[in-house]
Amino acid sequence: MKRILMLTALALAAAGAAMAQTSPAAQAPLPGTAPCDTCGVVESVRYVEKQGDASGVGLVAGGVIGGVLGHQIGSGRGNTAATIVGAGAGAYAGNQVEKNAKKKAYWVVSVRLDNGSHKSITSGAQPAFNKGDRVKVIDGKRLALVAQ
Repeated sequence: MKRILMLTALALAAAGAAMAQTSPAAQAPLPGTAPCDTCGVVESVRYVEKQGDASGVGLVAGGVIGGVLGHQIGSGRGNTAATIVGAGAGAYAGNQVEKNAKKKAYWVVSVRLDNGSHKSITSGAQPAFNKGDRVKVIDGKRLALVAQ
């Protein structure tokens, strides 16, 4: 029984040590190639959408249009309430429309360099790199595939 427990413990220790190691491609350049300070492995490729900032133009324009449309409804106190509600709803809608019109979309490629540091490169177009590809950072802002 002690022997089975000891063998099981050794097997678990060996499995844990194997899982703790990182892939050889991510640690160092391929054998026979010169060391590269700006080379590494793509860790992730993410698409990012950032909502734009509103300047207030959409808010004001939407409020005016909503107030005018609300004023067309009802008479007396109902007309006043419809104008106020229309202005508020129009202001909110105009603000959201302006933010959506100014939104920014880009791609972020995260690279783990051979020296252990990380570098993120942004691009307006979808990059041709996938997770695990070996790349070289050029001028700190572009990537190129490294021949393997």
